[in-house]
Amino acid sequence: MMVVMARFVIRTLVVAAALWVTASLLPGVRVVPFGDGGTAEAVATYLLVAVVFGVVNGVLGTVVRVLAFPLYVLTLGLVSFLVNGFLLIVVAWLSDAAGFGLEVDGFWWGVAGALLVGVAAWLITVVIRPVVDGGRGRRP
Repeated sequence: MMVVMARFVIRTLVVAAALWVTASLLPGVRVVPFGDGGTAEAVATYLLVAVVFGVVNGVLGTVVRVLAFPLYVLTLGLVSFLVNGFLLIVVAWLSDAAGFGLEVDGFWWGVAGALLVGVAAWLITVVIRPVVDGGRGRRP
């Protein structure tokens, strides 16, 4: 149970950091913190958006990927860029309904943002994996 919780916390932190990188680099993707926008509020907002991102990706993303499986095969996986952009737009819509969080200026900014979030999360994971695994490497 503790291992599952630790993985959830680490994954949430990685996605929050990837969202920060994305919002810093792409002008069409922003994270608007709640409250007065101080450092603590900004960090909490990134963490909340990361949790929403994980839930949307885990629930809605799974359903969309199963239903769009024939398109994945036909396009050799290129439709995944569009699906991930759509999921980022959904996260922005949900956080906008809460009054703070992720803002995306349009669908193509969502596609670019989803691509950058994925690459940034992968890079962060590559860097922290030796630290998290204690130098043991990947387990089977």
